[in-house]
Amino acid sequence: MNTDKNKVGGKPVLTTATPIDTAAIRAAAQNLDDGAVTSGYQGNREEVVALLNGALATELVCVMRYKRHYFTASGLENSAIKAEFLAHAKEEEQHADMIAERIVQLNGEPNFNPAGIVDRSHAEYDDSSDIKSMIKANLIAERIAIETYRQMIERIGDTDPTTRHMLVNIMAVEEEHADDMRDLLG
Repeated sequence: MNTDKNKVGGKPVLTTATPIDTAAIRAAAQNLDDGAVTSGYQGNREEVVALLNGALATELVCVMRYKRHYFTASGLENSAIKAEFLAHAKEEEQHADMIAERIVQLNGEPNFNPAGIVDRSHAEYDDSSDIKSMIKANLIAERIAIETYRQMIERIGDTDPTTRHMLVNIMAVEEEHADDMRDLLG
């Protein structure tokens, strides 16, 4: 049998000749302690949870920064910018929730402890008082988040497709946020 015909890029190709081992899958599923993580999980859970907790801290700091900017930006001419800050704060909170949920699915514990959150975050908190500085701080933070997620996605690779998919989706929203902030600087 020519094994090259059964592989694409070095990986086995499923055919009718290579059935799924249903009995083994059913037997492995009996380990209820691991929740959503099956025996086929190939990632390093501890490392992925640590990476995700760093991303969680980053998202939480971003929520606080955007909220502060929303509440402290003043002037009628800035009402649209304030609305953008609030919308972004809500989306960053959704990201934090998704990340925390994934950490729990991986049998980890999301770190919501406020002590040291800025140290665990990749992005910085900002307490600027003028609108242009606020926008710049948010653009920088979005660029940091984008690069952080890109590196996490690269590091995780194909070992954890669920986490990878989640991070790709979050990164796409962060890219939209960066475009929004750049446009506001216009």
